[in-house]
Amino acid sequence: MKNSHEIIPYGRQSISEADIQSVVDVLRSDFLTQGPVVPAFEQALAAYCHAQHGVAVSSATSALHIACLALGLGSSDWLWTSAITFVASANCGLYCGAQVDFVDIDPRTFNMCPMALEAKLREAQQLGKLPKVVVPVHMCGQPCDMAAIHALSVQYGFKIIEDASHAIGARYKNEPVGNCQYSNITVFSFHPVKIITTAEGGMAVTNDAALANKLVQLRSHGISSTPSDMQARPADEIWNYQQLSLGFNYRMTELQAALGLSQLKKLDEFVQTRHVVATHYDEAFKELPVKTPWQHPDAYSSYHLYPIQVESSICGKSQKEVYQVLTHAGIRVNLHYIPVYRQPYFERMGFKPGYCPHAEHYFKSSISIPVYASMSDEQQGRVVEEIRSALL
Repeated sequence: MKNSHEIIPYGRQSISEADIQSVVDVLRSDFLTQGPVVPAFEQALAAYCHAQHGVAVSSATSALHIACLALGLGSSDWLWTSAITFVASANCGLYCGAQVDFVDIDPRTFNMCPMALEAKLREAQQLGKLPKVVVPVHMCGQPCDMAAIHALSVQYGFKIIEDASHAIGARYKNEPVGNCQYSNITVFSFHPVKIITTAEGGMAVTNDAALANKLVQLRSHGISSTPSDMQARPADEIWNYQQLSLGFNYRMTELQAALGLSQLKKLDEFVQTRHVVATHYDEAFKELPVKTPWQHPDAYSSYHLYPIQVESSICGKSQKEVYQVLTHAGIRVNLHYIPVYRQPYFERMGFKPGYCPHAEHYFKSSISIPVYASMSDEQQGRVVEEIRSALL
């Protein structure tokens, strides 16, 4: 293969001249922080998702945090999320003083398993420890079984935040992820390795106007300048803003929003290209001792990630051995994710290895291989060749 020493990352951004110009235009404008581009990006993304409101923030982590606060999560409450996710899906509950717990995954989709969730809810109901908020994570870009999870929320009374950090551009039952048909709030990430990027940044979308108003306040120090929100003060004093609650500086800048608005125009194209790469991998790995990602018929993945599972009993190679061989060859594979409860911080809370068996099996067998919209045929071919060499 040509360029055999080229480093191929597991993910990367695709930036066009139009994207660059959109940022330059803002640099030459009157507003760098809070101007007209942020609300334009919010409205465009909400419209894409068929949602009523979008609230742009500095990261998906900050979106998760203020989503929890807007739903009233506090020190006496529980938040549950998937065992396989980035730590932010759990940390958002801890930021609110709540306790967190984890639900095992469906071994086919790597998403929160509705049956495991139902069993855990039955037990928690008996103990008086039902969650106030559940955070399903659309792992790798494939939507969770949201209809089943929503039905359980009706039965057991919890709120739902969809962590769709991987899933902008994905669809569930032929509708865009983010329409909030089965949730209170959906959160997206625009980190550079995600489908579209704002450098750093995120957004929360919702169909609830009151929740959207809370999110807007919380992202900016709890401050409002809306007359209907503000409390009466002496008529001879100037009150053009009021802090109504304890909020944060989680705002998105005009520069980030301009990049996001430009990238949004190419979102469907990016997702379609990722599907082409995934289909190539599916075919190339048919005869190799790995399991490729299974896709639910109700879901259209954004393919943020493409994890393979090494079948060590067949190839005689461990996951770690394959990982190391590929890394040495310049294929920057990754691991998404270590079960959150296995992290030292969470183990100090009392969590033990083996808590979620399917999550543990996934952790010990999976490797995320490169997938991004600008991957060339040559790069894809080299990834396949190096994986074949590492396994055989």
